[in-house]
Amino acid sequence: MYNNRIKQRNLLSSFSKMNRLGIVILISSLAFSFMGTVWAVYLNSFLNNEAYVGLISSLFVVISFISYFVIIPLIERKNKSKLYIASSLLIALGYFMYSINNFYIFLAAAITVTIATTLRISSMGLIIEHCSKKENLSKNEGYIYTLTNVAWVIGPLLVGFILKEIGIRWVFIFSSFLIILSIMIFNIAKINCKIKKKRIDGDMLKNFKDFFKSKNRRKAYLLGAGVNFWWSLIYIYFPLLIIKHLHEDYVGYLLFAVVVPLVLSQYYFGKLAGKIGFRKMIFVGFLIPTIAAIICFIFFNNFIVVAIALILASIGLAMTESTTEAYFFDICKKEESQRFYPPYNTAIDAGYLAGELLPALMLLFLPIKFIFLLYAAGLLCLTLVSLTIKDIIENHK
Repeated sequence: MYNNRIKQRNLLSSFSKMNRLGIVILISSLAFSFMGTVWAVYLNSFLNNEAYVGLISSLFVVISFISYFVIIPLIERKNKSKLYIASSLLIALGYFMYSINNFYIFLAAAITVTIATTLRISSMGLIIEHCSKKENLSKNEGYIYTLTNVAWVIGPLLVGFILKEIGIRWVFIFSSFLIILSIMIFNIAKINCKIKKKRIDGDMLKNFKDFFKSKNRRKAYLLGAGVNFWWSLIYIYFPLLIIKHLHEDYVGYLLFAVVVPLVLSQYYFGKLAGKIGFRKMIFVGFLIPTIAAIICFIFFNNFIVVAIALILASIGLAMTESTTEAYFFDICKKEESQRFYPPYNTAIDAGYLAGELLPALMLLFLPIKFIFLLYAAGLLCLTLVSLTIKDIIENHK
């Protein structure tokens, strides 16, 4: 057993740091794809109301938003690799608790997972930046996001099989196991990010104000939020539409199809953005889902057209998902990233909160088709914002 462990370490050490990180990200993202596929359906099994699903999801988003500011001193003070391991362990425990199928246990576990996820995302993002050369950051972000989306291609297909054969409880158990496996590989791979700040920024309100003082950071934040605004449609409301027209088994298959365009093109777009500049890439990236949302509203009664439009919209997300994060790091000074990356990640929550809460409120008064007009309006605004950003070119070769 000891010799096998040595062989595993030698095999992983032959890979670059980014490839080692890629293996960890691929396995952990598979667990997250399992959860993302069944989240809305699982919540709906307790609540039996589409609006309530959006409102409860919004509660977790608010908790996450606050947590990103609370964890700044921890992020600045502690070893990022150790934080990643600790937060992943909490997530694994929470996923296992979901399998008990009790609403109050689920609620406690979900709050724990939500807080731990903010710590995991922030620590991993800084590890990726630490392991990247400045001129390769956009390419590396594209690479990592591509592997993430490979998992989101595989995950829904496996979930469809698991739901059909052994039930939703096992989705949570397998998710927990995959997180544990990713921690073991991360530990074997010896990825150690010890960067710390001597001066700790513990004033939550000041951190909030200072982050939004910068015009460039404000725009990066809006664009990052816009990406997640769209994903709230895909992972909260699209599954609800699917189970209205088809059986719940099809949720996994259609979410699989949504991610395919990202896997095929995201790495390419990440490299291209570094060469031609971020402005053009992000503009086109937001324009595509804007048009798709309008098509969904017009042809709402034809579910096939709606499904195809949402799948093709992912081409636009392939252009924006990794490039918005790379753009944020590029406009930040190196010493600022530890302080401002956790607040930047609240863009995830701001986007999801807008994408879950606003449609949920709309559904109290209007049919579900009208949420597509809301998404189209939001993305159109971000398309216009993208025309005003600083056009950074990382690689002039």
